[in-house]
Amino acid sequence: MKVGNFEKKIEKSKEILDKLSDPEISLEDGMKLYKEGIKELKEASNMLEKAKLEFVELSKEEEEV
Repeated sequence: MKVGNFEKKIEKSKEILDKLSDPEISLEDGMKLYKEGIKELKEASNMLEKAKLEFVELSKEEEEV
């Protein structure tokens, strides 16, 4: 996992959340941003899960040594 990519996805999600907080946003724009935000968060979550699995595997290998 590239940490920079993970951090970019989290930052992008925060930006989207800020835009969604605008009371003047239209329903259509809000839905588009919401879908984009969910996509970013899912990708970040997948990256985090992969990193977790890799960490567990490395820990197991280290215990075996």
